[in-house]
Amino acid sequence: MMHRALAMILVTCLFVPVAQSFENAKQGPSSNLNQCLKGLGDCDVSALSPRELTEVAAASKKRNLQACSDGAPVCDPTRLTATEAASVRAEVARRNLTKCMEGYYTCDPMQLTRENASAVNKANAQRNLQKCLTGSPTCDPVGLSQVEAVLVQEASLRRNLEACLNGSPSCDPLRLTREQATSVQTAFRRRNRDKCIRGSSSCDQLLLSEAELKETRENLRKRNLSSCQHGQATCDPFQLTPAEVNTVKAGFRERNTENCKKGLPSCDPSMLTGPDMTTIANYFQQRKLTNTKRTGR
Repeated sequence: MMHRALAMILVTCLFVPVAQSFENAKQGPSSNLNQCLKGLGDCDVSALSPRELTEVAAASKKRNLQACSDGAPVCDPTRLTATEAASVRAEVARRNLTKCMEGYYTCDPMQLTRENASAVNKANAQRNLQKCLTGSPTCDPVGLSQVEAVLVQEASLRRNLEACLNGSPSCDPLRLTREQATSVQTAFRRRNRDKCIRGSSSCDQLLLSEAELKETRENLRKRNLSSCQHGQATCDPFQLTPAEVNTVKAGFRERNTENCKKGLPSCDPSMLTGPDMTTIANYFQQRKLTNTKRTGR
């Protein structure tokens, strides 16, 4: 019995390595070669043939060259040839110049040539000028030339005038000229008149002229009359004239009659006249006949 167990163990020990070797021979080499060509961690270089080792070495050098060209931290510059090193330095310089020209914080100005540094300074000055002209908080006024400073000052005055004309809180009235202050005051009065005409609570009637006050009151009267005629909650009946009250009452009676015909809870039967009651009775009678014909009952 013991001899049989020892024999089975011996057969297993001999068969499993052979089977594994056969499986590796069947699937392993191509899979392992692909892993090695891609530079993956589970590459087994000891299982490669001389030809495959040459392919893997070439692929590794190509990946390193690409990494160095991209500025990747895995770059190993000691593996580069003189030609490759020169190409990488040129690519790094070009990439750094692009960053500097576009104003990126990753720019390394010490890597620029004097010619490139001059071009970068011009680009930075142009960007700063645009920031100053638009009133950007990142504007550096110290970097402006005398001509640019004049342009920036004029642009700032124009922005302030525009802000004052539009009633913006950023307006600085102390920077306005006498003519500009007059224009701003006129614009302010115009905005106040429009608010009064719209019935805004921020209207200041003391700023209105007699003609504007008369125009405003007439617009308010018409708007209130329209609200009352349509039964709106904004209606102020105390602002109506006797003639307008009669007009509003006539409109209310018509709406009340329609509400009663529809059976709405807003119907006020005390406002109905005899003819109104007759009209409503006929309407309900007709509706009952229509429903009876429709249901066939």
